[in-house]
Amino acid sequence: MRKLLFLLPGTTKKFNCGGLWAELKTIELVKQICPAEIVTYRQREPDKLFLDDILQTSPQPDTIFVVSWGFDVPKLVSRLRGYPTIYHAHSAEYGFRLPAQIPIVCVSRNTLGYWGQRSPHSLLYYLPNQISDEFVDRQQSRTIDVLVHARKSSDYLLKQLIPALQPHCHVEIIDGFVDSLADLFNRSHVYLYDSAEYWAAQGVTEGFGLQPLEAMSCGCQVFSSVNHGLSDYLDPGFNCHKIAGFSTAYDVERILDIIKADPPVNDIESIVAEYRTANIISRLQVILTELNHFFDRVSPVSSDIAALNYQRILQLKILRVFKSIQKKLKR
Repeated sequence: MRKLLFLLPGTTKKFNCGGLWAELKTIELVKQICPAEIVTYRQREPDKLFLDDILQTSPQPDTIFVVSWGFDVPKLVSRLRGYPTIYHAHSAEYGFRLPAQIPIVCVSRNTLGYWGQRSPHSLLYYLPNQISDEFVDRQQSRTIDVLVHARKSSDYLLKQLIPALQPHCHVEIIDGFVDSLADLFNRSHVYLYDSAEYWAAQGVTEGFGLQPLEAMSCGCQVFSSVNHGLSDYLDPGFNCHKIAGFSTAYDVERILDIIKADPPVNDIESIVAEYRTANIISRLQVILTELNHFFDRVSPVSSDIAALNYQRILQLKILRVFKSIQKKLKR
C-alpha cells in the first residue's frame, strides 16, 4: 500500500485539542496496516517532516497526503493539487468545497451526511474515532456525584445548572489537563456535557464528541446535548439523557434522581464496540485498500460528472421554476 503522509500544523502543546489527539490515534492505527508519517506545515519540529521541504523535492509517487485541519484545508488542497490527497473530515460547516478527486473519510455519520450532500461525486467513507481500551467500567465505588469539563460547556451549564446542583450533591469541575479521564469517569455517577452553544459560536459542528462516549464506556450516566456528531451514538432515554431539558429545575430533578438510583448504563458494550480498536482496524483495512485502488486507477484530473456547485444549484432551481410555469400554461 502507498505511504500516508498526515499533515498537521504541529504537534506541540499550542495545537492541543480533541482533533489533534484523535488524528494522532488514527495515525498509530494506520501504521498497523501501511506506512504512515506525520508532516507538519506551520512549525518545524526536529523529529518530523516539513511540508515545504517535501514539495520542493517532489513527493514520492507512492504516497498519499491526508489533510484534516478544517480551517487550513482549502489552502493545503491548493498546494497539493496534482498529488493524491484525502480529507479526513472531523467537523463540518467550514464552507469550502472539494473536487471529486479528493476522497473524504468522515469520523461521524453526521459529517458523512454533510459531505454526501455537499460533495456527492467524491468517494466517501465512514471511519469513527477510536475509544481506547482504558475506558471501561471498573465496577468501583463512585465518589463524585457530578463531573463537568468546563471547556466547551455552555453558560447555562456553568452559570445556572451547576450552581443549582452544588447545594445538593458533590460536583467536580475539570478546568485543564488531567492524567486520566478514565479514572475520573469511573469515580463519577453523572457526566454533564453541553457543547451546542460552543459550536454555534464557532460556526462549525461537533465532529464526534469523544468524552460523552468515553464516560458512557466507564459506566457513567451522561446528560448531554445531542448536536451534530453526538447524535451518532447518543439516544436520549435509552443510553443517555438530554441536558437543558426545558428548565433548570427539571434538569436538577432528573440528575438527582439518577444519582440516587444509580442505574446501570444500558448494554453499553454493544454500543461502544463500533468504536473499539478491532472494528476501526477492520474498517481501515477496507477503506485503505479502496483508496489505494482509486489512486492506482484514476489520474488527478477533473471529474466528468457535473459538480453540484452554486452555479449548478441555481441552474436547477431556475429549471424547476421554468418547468412549473410550463405546467401551469398547459392547463
